[in-house]
Amino acid sequence: MSGHLKECYSALRHLTIVLLGFCLVPFVAKTQSADSLRFLSQESFINIVRAYHPVVRQSNLLMDRADAELTASRAGFDPMFYMSAEKKTFDGKNYYDIFNPELKIPTWYGIEVKTGLENNMGDLLNPEVSKGKSSYLGISVPLGRNLLMDKRRAALRQAKLFKEQSKWQRSLAINDLLYGAYSSYWNWVGTYASFMILNEQVRINETRYGGVRTAYAQGDRPAIDTTEALAQLQSLQLAQSEAWVKFRTAGLELSNYLWTANDSPYYLPPYVKPDTSFDRLEPSMVKLPVLEDVLFVAASKHPKLNIYDYKLQSLDIEKRLKFQGNLPLFNVKGNILNKGYNVFEHASVPFYQNNYKFGFDFAMPLRLSQGRGEYRAAKVKIEEATLDRAQERQEISNKVRSYFNELATLQQQVRIARDNSYNYQRLLAGEEMRYKVGESTLFMVNSRESKSLDARQKFAELKAKFFKSYYALEWASGQLQ
Repeated sequence: MSGHLKECYSALRHLTIVLLGFCLVPFVAKTQSADSLRFLSQESFINIVRAYHPVVRQSNLLMDRADAELTASRAGFDPMFYMSAEKKTFDGKNYYDIFNPELKIPTWYGIEVKTGLENNMGDLLNPEVSKGKSSYLGISVPLGRNLLMDKRRAALRQAKLFKEQSKWQRSLAINDLLYGAYSSYWNWVGTYASFMILNEQVRINETRYGGVRTAYAQGDRPAIDTTEALAQLQSLQLAQSEAWVKFRTAGLELSNYLWTANDSPYYLPPYVKPDTSFDRLEPSMVKLPVLEDVLFVAASKHPKLNIYDYKLQSLDIEKRLKFQGNLPLFNVKGNILNKGYNVFEHASVPFYQNNYKFGFDFAMPLRLSQGRGEYRAAKVKIEEATLDRAQERQEISNKVRSYFNELATLQQQVRIARDNSYNYQRLLAGEEMRYKVGESTLFMVNSRESKSLDARQKFAELKAKFFKSYYALEWASGQLQ
């Protein structure tokens, strides 16, 4: 959608000097002349925001944090090496000398494989402990709880989802940031246009006031005309002063989005002005998008909705994990045993007839209170998130429709305001001609001028508002990147 406006903007954009030094550290600005840094185009401004604003950098850090959490979640599947060694002698007796290294390897479906060595020596060993050197290879298989889902798998899957979700969170942060940046820029442009219009009118009235005074001194004009001309000039000078304050205030608001490469804020100097090509931008040349297309893009690609999608997937994983609390714990364990450090060597008979260890663990809460409660709570969370997503989607759709209607209306209003301004300027020109030949009064000229001034300012205001609304529509659909 933004392509039409960018093409229009690039075709009409005419910079005297591109603001090269503006993206650098503040001291560069001090070494350049005011003329070389006097224009700031929308394109240059947005590029600065994208490159250096803290929100952009923070959003990148969010993705780095998601990567770190994904790495940490893989720890549940890391092989683990254990070592146990003890030796006791007392009163000349060798009670025991134990050396037991073990390697445990967890797998995806909750199955754990372990292998280890034992070297147990001493006169007073526990009778359950095999004396001398031995080795084993064992496996533990969950046949109830944790067979289909456990905390390790849930954490890893949720971390992967969070990594994907962080990309949309970054898009959402940048979408909101750029909306504020575009709005501030066009507010700055609008105040500058109003200030320049008043500057022009002040110059015209200064010339007119001087001419009226000369005409009065020569006896061609009455004294009241000098007062009329001076009053008009003073009113315009007051309006000019107010417009300057608004322009500087808008510049300070624009400075909120300006940062340098070394993370320092940059304050926009008063001599920096908007790219003057905005005067030639014509809203009627901007092709409006199709509403149904914008609604489709918003429904399928808006960062908020995609964040909710990943949140729902994460909650579904949590629900499946909580369901495991309703199943009995039943783990089957088995080990192959052998003398020496090679578990498969010198096996005289199959392991299931001799040299084995087998067992199982079983546990089950009789009322399943915790499992049922946590599972029900997980389902409620999903229902809440689903309702929140539906509400968010409806709000986004309404925002898109609202800004689209506003944009279409503003396009018509700008065209009417342009024609209205042109007609008032023609009336003013005609009134000035009548005044020169003595068929009108300075009061009528000033009245026509005030109407013309209001029309020109309204036209400039609506133009700036149109482009603010254009980017507001892109923001509402989540497409500012």
